[in-house]
Amino acid sequence: MNVSWVNQAIDKIEADFQRSADTHLIKLELPFLNGIDIYLKDESTHPTGSLKHRLARSLFLYALCNGWIKEGAPVIESSSGSTAVSEAYFARLLGLPFIAVMPRSTAKKKIQQIEFYGGQCHFVDHSSEIYAESERLAQELNGHYMDQFTYAERATDWRGNNNIANSIFGQMQREPHPEPHWVVMSPGTGGTSATIGRYIRYQRLPSKLCVVDPENSVFYDYYKTGDAKLSCTSSSKIEGIGRPRVEPSFIPGVVDHMIKIPDAASIATINWLEKQIGRRTGPSTGTNLFGALLLASEMQQAGQQGSIVTLICDPGERYLDTYYNPEWIAANIGCYRHYSKQLEQMENSGVLTLTKCC
Repeated sequence: MNVSWVNQAIDKIEADFQRSADTHLIKLELPFLNGIDIYLKDESTHPTGSLKHRLARSLFLYALCNGWIKEGAPVIESSSGSTAVSEAYFARLLGLPFIAVMPRSTAKKKIQQIEFYGGQCHFVDHSSEIYAESERLAQELNGHYMDQFTYAERATDWRGNNNIANSIFGQMQREPHPEPHWVVMSPGTGGTSATIGRYIRYQRLPSKLCVVDPENSVFYDYYKTGDAKLSCTSSSKIEGIGRPRVEPSFIPGVVDHMIKIPDAASIATINWLEKQIGRRTGPSTGTNLFGALLLASEMQQAGQQGSIVTLICDPGERYLDTYYNPEWIAANIGCYRHYSKQLEQMENSGVLTLTKCC
């Protein structure tokens, strides 16, 4: 191992971190909620535009310190987009070739961003094929398969060290309810929910973690049954979250509650949120926020007060040809007006219930 090169690589990543500010915590102004505050941790403001910037930094540092990444050798990752964008950024920073193995259905904007940072995109037909193909490429090219789905939960120091949980609770200190009643997160690898859940336990906080899962994903059923062999043939239509198999980084023991969110509800929510904050967000943000609003409704009906924190995972500009394209929505998601009406009714009653469209 070239120790000098590894030291220089770590220095470059740490210098990049020092040049980056923390992400904002946005408080939604929702007068229909009495004594219940909802906050959005805006991860779209990272240099590569998503929550996955934190993960990519941690994965590179973890792999460098383990001696897995070699000078000049390619880095390969299996990703539906956002992680690959961020890893391409760090690979370019270190002068390394980068290959993203992803489904052909990945949003065009993400593909363009990976290529902008000098990465290559290697396509497969189904999301279940990304793992084996990534391993094959890494062996063939004598490179390193980063494998976010295995290492996401262990590459980040969940005890503190500027992780996302540490940032959330630090920014909440001066709010009316500084210790959130709920933190809401959707799983892609499961790494972020593992970090948040572990941090809450380690710091002995009263907050609870709710994980919201989209359709065509096995995490919710795994949480309910404990069957790690579960799989599904269809891929999640909410890009970036939901998986067809139980990923090693998903740790159900740190989760207090899970909700399965209909895909149409996620789309209705990003359109509703645009009216609240004046900008577009990615579809997983809709999944997160619909879950947060459901919990807020339950708290309100129970006469409880407190705060709920969830995430803006990435910007909506990445999805103009998909989740903000009516033709694509009609073909892939279907009508979401039922959930739009539910959100409108919540503005009048403060009550939101999870009822599926007939």
